[in-house]
Amino acid sequence: MSPESQASEALPSRRRRAPRGGRHRGDESFLLPQGSPALVLAVPGPARQGGTEVAAELARLVEIEHTGQPAHVGHLDGGEANLHALLAGLGRPQDELAAVVVPMSTGPDPALDAAVRAAVASAPVRAVAAEPLGPHPLIAEALHDRLADAGLARADRIRMMTMVTAATGVIVATPGDATAVRQAEVTSVLLASRLAAPVFTASLADEAGMRAAGEQLRAAGAASVAVAPHLIGPEPESRLVPAAAAAVGA
Repeated sequence: MSPESQASEALPSRRRRAPRGGRHRGDESFLLPQGSPALVLAVPGPARQGGTEVAAELARLVEIEHTGQPAHVGHLDGGEANLHALLAGLGRPQDELAAVVVPMSTGPDPALDAAVRAAVASAPVRAVAAEPLGPHPLIAEALHDRLADAGLARADRIRMMTMVTAATGVIVATPGDATAVRQAEVTSVLLASRLAAPVFTASLADEAGMRAAGEQLRAAGAASVAVAPHLIGPEPESRLVPAAAAAVGA
């Protein structure tokens, strides 16, 4: 939980689906009918910047799950693979929904969300702006994997529980404002249950909030603190991560 609030939003509900066979098939199927609107990932910044390769990989995985339904990547800046040009080139009739545009972010980010809405509003085809990718249990799983990659948590399960090694407390550092922090608290709760360790949430842009989270973790007995960036990769807030970690001695 964040130092500012003890409240957290309801956990996202998940529907049970029958498992499918085949390699790389998960237990959830998202089959879309033919002629469905295009799926578009809206990526902050220009193409070919650091972290944008993640967008292409996500689009590839979406196409695998949707069995032929194309997924596109549109960048909000620059001329290459530009979101505005991509939407204009979809070529759907005006009376048909042409695209669902998903911000490539883990939670609400006012600047990114406003840019996506503006792109959708100015598109010559019908499009809708969707919610960001989180909160979702898979994001907590990804953060756990990254902590394990860094040697800060064990990847193996012991009695259905993962025991923390180098870090005894974690701060989930998220971009965005207080609303983003509240939504990221859902991920923090899920991550804490995986690590069996305290996890707090703070905004990357709020140094005082980061310090407060670190102080509360240490007051709760955490001898060492790790910062888990609540980022996918190309968000401009990634540049704030080193300073945030230094502010709490993480």
